[in-house]
Amino acid sequence: MAIAPGRYDMTIQRRSDHSVDVTLKDSGGSAVNLSGYSVASQIWDKERTVKAADATCTITSTAGGTFTWKVTDTQTADFYLDEYQYDVQLTNGSGLKEYWIEGTISMSQGYTA
Repeated sequence: MAIAPGRYDMTIQRRSDHSVDVTLKDSGGSAVNLSGYSVASQIWDKERTVKAADATCTITSTAGGTFTWKVTDTQTADFYLDEYQYDVQLTNGSGLKEYWIEGTISMSQGYTA
C-alpha cells in the first residue's frame, strides 16, 4: 500500500465489550483478499509510552476482505485515560507489514456497572 492509512475514530465505554466489523477495499473499491495475511492492532497513549491493550483481530472472510476488531470489558475497565491511539497492521505471507487504519479512541465513562 503506497498511500497513508485510512482513519477511523471511535468512542468506547469503559467496562464494555467493543467490536467493529471492518472491510478493507483497494483504491478501485474491490475487497482486499486477506488470504495469507495476519491482522494486528495495539492501543497506546498518545505519547506511545503506555500500551493499553492488544485488540483481537479475527479475519472473518478472506475473499471479502473482512475482519473483526475487538476489545473486551476486562480490557476497557483499565482504560483510565480520556483518549488513546490505535492502528491496524496487516502482515502478508512474505512478512511485508503495512498500516491500513489508524485512529483515536475517545473513552466514555459508562455508568452502569
